[in-house]
Amino acid sequence: MNKTIAVLGAGSWGSALATVLFENGHDVRLWTRDPHQAEEITRNHTNKHYLPEFTFPEGVTASTNLKEVISDADIILFVIPTKGIRQTAQQINSLLDHQVTVVHASKGLEAETHKRISTILEEEIEPDRMTGIVALSGPSHAEEVVAKDLTTITAASENIEAARLTQNIFLNDYFRVYTNEDIIGVEIGAALKNIIALGAGVIAGLGYGDNAKAGLVTRGLAEISRLGLELGADPLTFMGLSGVGDLIVTCTSPHSRNWRAGYQIGKGKKVETILDEMGMVVEGISTTKAAYELAQEFNIEMPITEAIYNVVYNDSDVKYVILNLMKREGKSE
Repeated sequence: MNKTIAVLGAGSWGSALATVLFENGHDVRLWTRDPHQAEEITRNHTNKHYLPEFTFPEGVTASTNLKEVISDADIILFVIPTKGIRQTAQQINSLLDHQVTVVHASKGLEAETHKRISTILEEEIEPDRMTGIVALSGPSHAEEVVAKDLTTITAASENIEAARLTQNIFLNDYFRVYTNEDIIGVEIGAALKNIIALGAGVIAGLGYGDNAKAGLVTRGLAEISRLGLELGADPLTFMGLSGVGDLIVTCTSPHSRNWRAGYQIGKGKKVETILDEMGMVVEGISTTKAAYELAQEFNIEMPITEAIYNVVYNDSDVKYVILNLMKREGKSE
């Protein structure tokens, strides 16, 4: 059955997901805060800043009017930076006059509270206005999705019917969705893999090869799992699409803005300069701080996260930090 779906956020990933949904036959309404971007999408069917080579299907339009976009929506899909989730959810709660399924495809932890995105949504949208909350995550570059490259991701929710609904609206011959009931593990994997992707970019920027990359990704997965287990995740989740899968794609591809930012750090650029030049949110930067503080709170050993934190927030010399990682006391795997 076709659904009316409000897609909040017209960055690269929001644009890609809106296109998948539209081509699957759904009524898609795309929301952006930027009136110039809304006009470009609606009139020219392009989104040059985020997807320079991409053209939207002609039926896709965008608006800055949030009330109109969510009016009569069956599903609201959040695809905005983590730092904007709470405020936007508050707006949604004040405007909603009917029940919806809430899905989010954002990857991060709230900077001040360290909370997962589904927790923020639960706090800000009244329960009687939601049939469920779903996290949509996995190895997926927007550039490849709009090119109809084969993609597999996970829809996770404590409400399995909400997860299946999300699965059904996205499934097609190039976009495959699995369901999962471990929303904690899926959200933690989605958020923390960005930290490891920063590290993978740093390694590449410093000129190290595949051996170093493989070691970083493997030990990075161990860190993600340790924190995830402490927060109540199922360890098997980290062996799936939102764990190993997402790590592979973000730690090996220049499509990943976290990898690109790390690469520039490895080349000696300052973080502030990198972010200004990219003009996009790099979730791994703020997530590094949140994860580092969580590790301190729970007394969990996360040496890679700590190393990236020291480079980003303490301006530590990146070569010295990497050397210190290698000189740590020998341990059992």
